[in-house]
Amino acid sequence: MKRSARVLLVAAAVAVVWGGYALATAVRRGFSARDEPSRAEEVVARAFRRWATPEAMRRVPNPVAASPEVLTRARRHFADHCAGCHGNDGSGRTPIGRRLYPRAPDMRGAETQRLTDGELFSIIRNGIRLTGMPAWGDGTPKEDVGTWELVRFIRHLPRLTPTEVAEMEALNPKGPAEYERARQIEAFLAGSGPTAPSSPERRMK
Repeated sequence: MKRSARVLLVAAAVAVVWGGYALATAVRRGFSARDEPSRAEEVVARAFRRWATPEAMRRVPNPVAASPEVLTRARRHFADHCAGCHGNDGSGRTPIGRRLYPRAPDMRGAETQRLTDGELFSIIRNGIRLTGMPAWGDGTPKEDVGTWELVRFIRHLPRLTPTEVAEMEALNPKGPAEYERARQIEAFLAGSGPTAPSSPERRMK
């Protein structure tokens, strides 16, 4: 038997054993998303995440060169589309990210940063089944360029500056209350509103 075939058989056996253990653990504990994933579940999830990306795709280099302009576009896109789950800093510590199962990862850490550019691209473009990570983009060349730019931004996350985070906070999607307050401010400045709305902090005092 060829060495590659033996490696695949061993990997499959390990996956079956770990998968069975993870399933038994999940059945015993229940399937509540409030629980923290067990170590066995983490190992299986990472293995399947890696296998979900075709080998050829893992080796594809990022065709988009790094530049300040690329990082600016990607940072703004991330703030508007990704930060709700992942946080502006990529930590995953958001109300949604901490309630997903498995949890949104800290993309600044080694588990994400050691993925290849091709793997990151594939995860963004195709999503990950049985997680909260959806598939983004429509597969057009223009969308793919934007996805590769996001890969550049993910590589930049460990070096994100407070100034960049502040810029992203201004670009985060707003809730209904924030939109209403912004509308009231615009009306006041235009002279059609009676008084300027107070900030949430002032109303609490």
